[in-house]
Amino acid sequence: MKLYKEAELEFSFPDGLDWHELDRQGVKLPEQMKLVDIVIERDEDVLLVEIKDPSNSRSPDDEQKKYFKRLSDNTVLKHELTPKARNSYTFLHLMEKDEKPFKYIVLIGLEVFDSESQKALLAGFKDRLMADISCETDIPWRRKHIADCVVLSVDIWNKRFPDWPVTRIAPAAAIEGAPA
Repeated sequence: MKLYKEAELEFSFPDGLDWHELDRQGVKLPEQMKLVDIVIERDEDVLLVEIKDPSNSRSPDDEQKKYFKRLSDNTVLKHELTPKARNSYTFLHLMEKDEKPFKYIVLIGLEVFDSESQKALLAGFKDRLMADISCETDIPWRRKHIADCVVLSVDIWNKRFPDWPVTRIAPAAAIEGAPA
């Protein structure tokens, strides 16, 4: 079992799964190119996984609410999620790693929000995201670079991918006397 940690979310991947971190810190990447967090290659497709975690305990309540609003009004979708899908596809295409269809998975840590707010946010989000990915200009892309997408909460991820569980780990304890 291999672990991948993104803030307070920890993924457990089986040893045989072909995955890697695409948006690696400390590695030279193309300028102005924002990439997804993880790429998982399966026999039939390649999954581009982007992780957003407004439920991170280090995020103040007002920041969580602002981020939820940005998710709701499609600001995150248009300014973060769609460009990351396009840029990640372009990067992998230029690296000749585009033989299989790409599917885009957005995992959003929504636990701090009530279930009704979560449902309201997730309703239609996939369709809006796929529409934006397909048509970022006045003319739709001629090449379908993302075959499909899905937007998941941590709970839904764990139901959809039970062999790749995600758990929220406790934040590191504050060191006594250290500035907050």
